[in-house]
Amino acid sequence: MLRKLRGLSETDAARRLVPSATTVAGLVKHLTLVERNWFSALLDPSEGDVVQATAESALASFTLTDEDTVERLATAYEAECVRSRTVAARFDLDHVVPQPQLGEVSLRWILMHVIQETARHTGHADILRELTDGSTGAF
Repeated sequence: MLRKLRGLSETDAARRLVPSATTVAGLVKHLTLVERNWFSALLDPSEGDVVQATAESALASFTLTDEDTVERLATAYEAECVRSRTVAARFDLDHVVPQPQLGEVSLRWILMHVIQETARHTGHADILRELTDGSTGAF
């Protein structure tokens, strides 16, 4: 995902090329929330952590502010991924936690879900990046 973001100008990263609010920068911001929701907030919540599971929070996770620069988004996503790996490493794959919408989920299920969501959104970023500057998913 970060390869899709890096190298884009602030304008191109935030450019809307489809009718929805989907942008490359917005996808990275959204995936940062995905990591936080499924690992930190669910498996290792700090005081005040709440799983964001509403349509409003999903839309907000794609919405960019003036502070959402390419570098800040990349840094936040990388940091959240490191935190996710650290949290996940503390639990067995069959460790189960309650999830507000789904009941109980295992770490195995969480890992598969986050892999699927990341892959799906990276595909979206692939298309947006190709539309922006012709870059494709090839290395």
